[in-house]
Amino acid sequence: MSQRLNHEPPPWVSRDATYLITACAHYRVRNSFCHPNIGFEILETIRRRNDDGTWYCELAVLMPDHIHLILNVPDETPLTIAIRKWKTWLSRQHGIRWQKNFFDHRLRNENEAGQKAEYVWLNPVRAGLVARAEDWPYTFLAAGFQSCR
Repeated sequence: MSQRLNHEPPPWVSRDATYLITACAHYRVRNSFCHPNIGFEILETIRRRNDDGTWYCELAVLMPDHIHLILNVPDETPLTIAIRKWKTWLSRQHGIRWQKNFFDHRLRNENEAGQKAEYVWLNPVRAGLVARAEDWPYTFLAAGFQSCR
């Protein structure tokens, strides 16, 4: 039986930290996310969660078999719960099969946050899906987030 990863920050870490999250499809060799009928709905769920205060996502990029998000969650919401509820909702509504859990990396300063944002932003270019990151249709940029352009 696999163990659940502990995604909760230690007590000495500020609860308003920003994270790089990577959530992977169950099947890593299949295009699970980058279809107009599902990809744009996933991006809409990210926007809605920003609007209702579930989290604040600055940048999200859907790749065929994984999703990167740069986000933070309110103090009262554990990161694990916010991501689990989002993945569960997408599973129920769209039949998405996920790998268990997700990867998280706390961004410790502005320099690291900028580097990770650039990595996420350019992921479709590195994968050969588009020539320019701004041409990738499966990207969410929060209003006012300009560090990648």
